[in-house]
Amino acid sequence: MNYIAMFVFISLWIWNVSGCISDRCQTRIIAHRGASYDAPENTATAANLAWRQGADAVECDVYLSRDGRIMVLHDGSTRRTTGADLPVRETPSDKLRKLDAGSWKAPEFAGEKIPYLEELIETIPPRGLLFVEIKCGQEFLPELQRIFQASNKESQIVIIGFDLNTMAAAKEQMPKIPVYWLVGTQKDPQTQQPIPHSAELIQKAREHGLDGLNLHFAGITKEFAESLRAAGLGFYAWTVNDPVEAVRLNKLGIEGITTDRPGWLRQQMETAADS
Repeated sequence: MNYIAMFVFISLWIWNVSGCISDRCQTRIIAHRGASYDAPENTATAANLAWRQGADAVECDVYLSRDGRIMVLHDGSTRRTTGADLPVRETPSDKLRKLDAGSWKAPEFAGEKIPYLEELIETIPPRGLLFVEIKCGQEFLPELQRIFQASNKESQIVIIGFDLNTMAAAKEQMPKIPVYWLVGTQKDPQTQQPIPHSAELIQKAREHGLDGLNLHFAGITKEFAESLRAAGLGFYAWTVNDPVEAVRLNKLGIEGITTDRPGWLRQQMETAADS
């Protein structure tokens, strides 16, 4: 390989890792449940709006319906976003699809459907990523793998979830797909101040063969970020709607920031970098 080709290769690799080459944008912007500030969360409309707003990735939540279809929504019940209190796991997908998942946000979204996961995967543009948060257990994984393989977009999928054992099983079953363990921030019971994330999380992630951690932002310190990099693990943060916090995380070299307002947050971060 000549020097020019090598330079191009390395530049493209850096772009893929960081999300962009510019010093003003060193981290991916991930749309939390799509552009959920402006559109009904976890819908195709929210995902498509996030892409139009310039998001590098979209995050979604998934459950298994009674008939084995993977449905995109955050809660185990449909009550909050549809008004009808149906447990997802006990309801067939065709019944779930008849619900209105948009009117709660605004009248113009009336008739929005709860998507099948396949429908959100179809929205992914060539350079986009879809972060799929698993809300079920390991029984969910065979159907998830089938959908990913059928989509021909496996390289654009990231798996996330709070259950460590399920994440480990997902990584073992789908080794080519990045898997990140979601972890919240603990608070001091006396002061209610956030407690920095423990190094034990890094050890557990490595022991389970995961690619990294997806952490609540408040517990991420400079020291913890350095330890993650030293361990060869990636890390993301959720859910950040404060530009000051986003700039802080960007300086720590975080891979991506999940936010309800992808377009707005990117603009705020770039404005801060220019000032």
